[in-house]
Amino acid sequence: MSHRRNMSASRIRKAEQEDLLGLVRIYNHYVTSTHVTFDTQVFTVEQRRPWLESFSPSGAHQLLVAEVGSQLVGYASSKQFRAKGGYDPSVETTIYLDPAFVGRGLGELLYSALLDRMQSERTVHRAYGGIALPNPGSIALHERLGFRLVGTFQEVGFKFGKYWDVSWYEKDVSAQK
Repeated sequence: MSHRRNMSASRIRKAEQEDLLGLVRIYNHYVTSTHVTFDTQVFTVEQRRPWLESFSPSGAHQLLVAEVGSQLVGYASSKQFRAKGGYDPSVETTIYLDPAFVGRGLGELLYSALLDRMQSERTVHRAYGGIALPNPGSIALHERLGFRLVGTFQEVGFKFGKYWDVSWYEKDVSAQK
């Protein structure tokens, strides 16, 4: 069965309060098992609730989820890049998938939906993705979607007893192309 056919039953939509348990489950996997986030302690549903509630139904700060059947299998988000007014047209984007669904094409569908929404709503000028290295899958995804490497911070994060580099990727999502 092809990757695309596997994902034909997928649905991408705005996140809802009922998604919180699934969102926490997915994110906590990356907290405990990988270096791709520098959070080091798992979250409870209640600890993560303010994060979920900080997203808006439209505009620059959005949270989309992917479902396959009735199972929540991933999410992509855009949040404020930095807490200063002059940075408001820029966002940091993230994507996390249930590990069982990595490599099936769903990440590209989900991340594309987030980027398309930002572009169609004309709310964002630039999107930035930070990728803890090594992460060839995330690099390939970002490059397929038109992000370009703009720099690498050396040994910026510390987790699992070692330092990690983070490369930053940028994409113009303004409607003025």
